[in-house]
Amino acid sequence: MKPADLLAGWHDHNALLIRTLAPLGDEELGWSAGGGLWTIRVLACHIVAARAWWFHAWMGEGDDAMNQLVSLDDEQIDNPAIDAAGICAALETSWAVVHQCLERWVDKDLDEKFQRPRPNAAGERPWRDRRYIIWHVAEHDVHHGGEISLTLGVHGRAGFDM
Repeated sequence: MKPADLLAGWHDHNALLIRTLAPLGDEELGWSAGGGLWTIRVLACHIVAARAWWFHAWMGEGDDAMNQLVSLDDEQIDNPAIDAAGICAALETSWAVVHQCLERWVDKDLDEKFQRPRPNAAGERPWRDRRYIIWHVAEHDVHHGGEISLTLGVHGRAGFDM
């Protein structure tokens, strides 16, 4: 069985993110659920950056376009400039790489291990298997997607239309 078979709903979640974010203007992308919390723009860019970090930086999947997305969230914290169309394009680009991998990999591929490409704050470079990475990125997408939906609700807008 392929990972894509087990994670079929992830594709739907990505489509839901895109449908929800596409009509938002700059003001809405700048909303947060409260003081000190990330904006919708940063949350969406963080979803993209995490996909790129784990799939490209850790596992070497995708090309230079994926590499360019690794720091997308940091860029938007310091200089919030990307619009909804740019965010949606980044979601589509990063999802295409994830989806291709999920379709290509089979069960035996999930045991392959990868070392963190650079040390973490503790100076460590831990190893993770592909199974861990896939699950971590999927739950990360859902977690931060939920934050986006909540933030829209806090501001009186409908959240995800599930």
